[in-house]
Amino acid sequence: MTKPQTDIWYDHSADQVAQRLETDFREGLGLLEVGRRQSRFGPNQLTQKAADGWPVILLRQFQQPLVYILLGAVVLTLVMREWADAAVILAVVLVNASIGFVQEAKALKAIDALSQSLQTMANVIRGGQPATVDASELVPGDVVQLQSGDRVPADLRLVETKDLQIDESALTGESVPVEKQTSALPAGTVLAERTNVAYSTTLVTYGTATGIVVATGDRTEIGHINELIASADVLETPLVRRINELSHLLLKVILVLAVLVAVAGVIRGAKPVDVLLSAVALAVGAIPEGLPAVVTATLALGVARLASRRAIVRKLPAVETLGSTSVICSDKTGTLTQNQMTVRNLWADDRLFTATGSGYSPEGRLMPGAEGDADTGEPDSLDLDDQPVLAELMRAGLLCNDARLNQDGDGNWQVEGDPTEAALLVSAAKGRLERQQQQQRRPRLDVVPFESQHQYMATLHQADNETIVYLKGSVERVLARCDTTYSGQPVDVNSIERQVDALASKGQRVLAFAIKRFPADTRSLGHDDLTDGMQWLGLQGMIDPPRPEAIKAVAACQQAGIRVKMITGDHVGTAKAIAGQLGLNGKRNEGGLVGLTGAELEGMRDHDLIATVEDVCVFARVSPAQKLRLVEALQSLGHVTAMTGDGVNDAPALRQANIGVAMGITGTEVTKESADMILTDDNFASIEAAVEEGRGIYDNLIKFIAWTLPTNLGEAGIILVATLLGLQLPITPLQILWINMSTAVLLGATLAFEPKEADVMTRPPRRQDEGILTGPLIWRTMWVGGVLVLATYFVFAFKKSLGVDMDAARTAAVNVIVMGQAFYLLNCRSLHYSIFRIGPFRNPLLWAGILAMIGLQLAFTYLPFMNQVFESAPTTWRPWALAVAAGLLLHVLAELDKLRQRFAATKSSGSNV
Repeated sequence: MTKPQTDIWYDHSADQVAQRLETDFREGLGLLEVGRRQSRFGPNQLTQKAADGWPVILLRQFQQPLVYILLGAVVLTLVMREWADAAVILAVVLVNASIGFVQEAKALKAIDALSQSLQTMANVIRGGQPATVDASELVPGDVVQLQSGDRVPADLRLVETKDLQIDESALTGESVPVEKQTSALPAGTVLAERTNVAYSTTLVTYGTATGIVVATGDRTEIGHINELIASADVLETPLVRRINELSHLLLKVILVLAVLVAVAGVIRGAKPVDVLLSAVALAVGAIPEGLPAVVTATLALGVARLASRRAIVRKLPAVETLGSTSVICSDKTGTLTQNQMTVRNLWADDRLFTATGSGYSPEGRLMPGAEGDADTGEPDSLDLDDQPVLAELMRAGLLCNDARLNQDGDGNWQVEGDPTEAALLVSAAKGRLERQQQQQRRPRLDVVPFESQHQYMATLHQADNETIVYLKGSVERVLARCDTTYSGQPVDVNSIERQVDALASKGQRVLAFAIKRFPADTRSLGHDDLTDGMQWLGLQGMIDPPRPEAIKAVAACQQAGIRVKMITGDHVGTAKAIAGQLGLNGKRNEGGLVGLTGAELEGMRDHDLIATVEDVCVFARVSPAQKLRLVEALQSLGHVTAMTGDGVNDAPALRQANIGVAMGITGTEVTKESADMILTDDNFASIEAAVEEGRGIYDNLIKFIAWTLPTNLGEAGIILVATLLGLQLPITPLQILWINMSTAVLLGATLAFEPKEADVMTRPPRRQDEGILTGPLIWRTMWVGGVLVLATYFVFAFKKSLGVDMDAARTAAVNVIVMGQAFYLLNCRSLHYSIFRIGPFRNPLLWAGILAMIGLQLAFTYLPFMNQVFESAPTTWRPWALAVAAGLLLHVLAELDKLRQRFAATKSSGSNV
C-alpha cells in the first residue's frame, strides 16, 4: 500500500481507491487492521506550531507605555550614578514583568487545555458496524460518514454523496460552498476543483456522504500548507485596548507634570541632578505599575472561573462583553428545556391517544383518550391490529428515524442522535413495535435527510410488492404535500389545525406524518418525489419540559435587566406554552404571550420589526436569515446581544451577535467555530452564570483602577507640591519606588480575587460605550489623592516640629501612605457598599496581603539593612498611631462618599417614579 496523499486519489474511481487502500466502503476496516495502521501512520493530528517560548512571553511584558517610562528612569539614574535608585526602579519593572509573565503563561496554558477538551468526533464504519470515534484515531482506509454540520475529520475520497455541499473557504478561500460528487476526475485537476474529495477541517454545510480516508495528520492538504484553524485567541480584548488608551493618557499627563517639576526646579535654582531625580520620582510615583499585571491576572482567573461553571471562552472579548449583555436570544430545545423528549399524545384517524411514562425509557402504555382519561388501570397497551392508522403512524416514526437508544451498565437509556427522533422510538416501543423486526420487514433503500429549509425528512422502504415512502416533519410542510388520508378520505385541514393548536397549547412539539407508495423497482428518492400525492397519517405531540435551573436563570437575568427571548423552529403555540412556564417577560394579549412566526417576520418591513422586536419574547418557525435579521434589529436599538445555537442554520446569527454561544454537546462544528463561547452542558443556566462571572470580572478590574489611580496621584502630588512650593520632600524618590513595588503586589493585586458582590445580577447592564474614567471615578481619584497628600504633609510637618531627624520624619510619612492605601483597599472592595455589608472576610487573600504589607513596613522601619538602603529610621509607636488614624480617616471619608452617592441615587430614583 502506497503512502496516502490526497493528490493521487482524485483521479481514481471509488472501487480503485478501496482496492488500493485494502478496505471496503460497506464494511470498513477490521479492528486489528486499524491498530496496525495507527502504529504505522500515527495519530490524525497536525504537528502544532511551537507556542511562544518563555523569553518571548517575558519580553512582551515590557512592551507597555508606562513600562517605557520606568526603563527610561533606570537609564537616567544609572547615568547619574544613583545606583540604589536604579536598582529599585529596575526591581519594580522586573516584579511587574514577572507577575504578568506568570499569569499570561497560566492563562495561555488554561486556554490551550480548554481548546484541547473540545475534541472532534467522527462517525465511522469498522468491522461492518457504525461507531463514533475521536477524529485523532482515524487511519487511511477508514470509512467515514458525514452529515450537515460536521467538520471533515481527515482527507476523504468520496464514494457516496447525497446533496453534499462543503465550505472550503479555510483551505481555498472560496466563499461559496462547493457541491461534491463521486466520479473520478482528470489528472491535473486543481485543488479547488477536486469535487470528489472532502478536505480535513472543512465544514459540511448541506447533505450527507460516505468517504474513505486517504490522508491523515500532516499528510492532508491542510497539513501541507500548515493552516490549522486557531481554537484560542490571544490575550487582547476591547477592555485591554481601553486600558492601553488610559495608559497613553497617563503617559501624557505624567510627562507634562515631570516637565513642570523640572522647570520649577530649574527656576528655583536646584541642582540638575536633584531636578532630574524629582522628575523621575514624580513619573515613577504616578505610574500604576500593577495595572497590566492585575488585568492579566483578572482575565486569567475569569477564564478559569467560567470554565468551572461550564462555559468555555474561545474568544476572550466575550469575558468582558458578557458584563454589558442586555438581550439573550436563546434556542429552546435542550437549552431552556431538558432535551428529554417524550411523546405524550398521538392523533390518528380523528382519535386522540396518550402514551404514559416519561423520558427515554420504553416503559409505558398506549391508551385511548386524553392524558387525564388514560389511567384506566388496564395492564396492556392498545392492540394495534385494531388501529391500523395508529400502527402506521407509529411505524412511520420508527422507520423514518436515524436515532438510536442504548442502555448503559447502570440501566440508563442513552440517545445517539436527535432527541425528537429518540422520543418516536420510545413511542413505538410502547405500542409494542420492535425496531429490528420492522426494519427487516421494510428495509430502508434511500433517505432525504432533514434540512432546516425543508423542515422534513423522508425514507424509502421496500415493502411486499411496492416501495413505501415515510415522511415526517412540520405540520405545514407535510400537510401541503398530502392529497388524501391513509384511508382515502379528503384531508380535513381545519380539523388538523385545531388538533395541532390543542396539543401545542399544552407545550407539546407536534410532528406530522404521511405515507406514499411507489412501484416496487423504485430505488432512489429525491425532493421532487415528495411534492404531492402523500397520504396523511396523523400527529405525534411530544413534551420537553423546562429545566428547573433554567427557570431560575431566566428570572435572574430578567431581574438584572437582561431581556430573554426564545427563538425556535417549533410551532408558535408550543413555544408560547414553554415560554409561559419559563416566566419570560414579553408583550401579552388575551391569549397570553405574543409570539411572532417566521411567516409574519417575512412580511415585516425593517422599521416595523425594529419597533416590535424589543417587546416580543417568542419567535417561532424562524429561518436562518430571520434569526440574523432579529439580531441585527436588536443591535440597531443599542442592545448588546448574546445568541445561542447548535445547528448549522444558527451560524450566521452567532457570527453577527455580540456574543455567540454554541452548545458543546449538541452543537455542530460549524456552530462552535462561529461562537465566542461554548457551553459544555447546553444549559441556559450556564449562560446566566457566565454573565454573572463577566460582571464580576469587570467589577474587579474597575475596583483595582479605583484603588491605584488615587494612590498614584497622591504620590505624584507630594512631589509636585514640594517642587512648586520649594518644600522639603516628605518622601524620597527611592521611598516612592518602595511603596509602589510593594503595595501593587501585596495590596492591589488581591482585588483580582475579590468575590462577586451579592447584587451583581440586580444591576442594569453596563452601557456598551461606558469608559473606564467615569465621572464618579474621576471625582474619587481627585479627592482621595488630595487627602493622601494632606495627611502625608501633616504627619511629616508634625514630626519635624517635634525635632526628630529627617529620616524618622520621612519614615513616618511613608507609613502614612502605606496605611492609607491599606485602609482604602478595604473601601475599594465595593464601590457602592460598606465592608460590613459585603462581608469583611470574604477575601482572605486581601487580609493576607495587608498583613504581609505591615510586616514589610516593620522591616522597612526597623531593620538596619533597610534603613541603610531606603534612608529610613526606627520610630516610636506614636507615628504608627498617626498613620493608622490617617488611614482610618480616609476610609471613613470614602464610606461617607459612598453613602452620599447611594442617597443621591435613591433620591433620583424616587423623583423619577
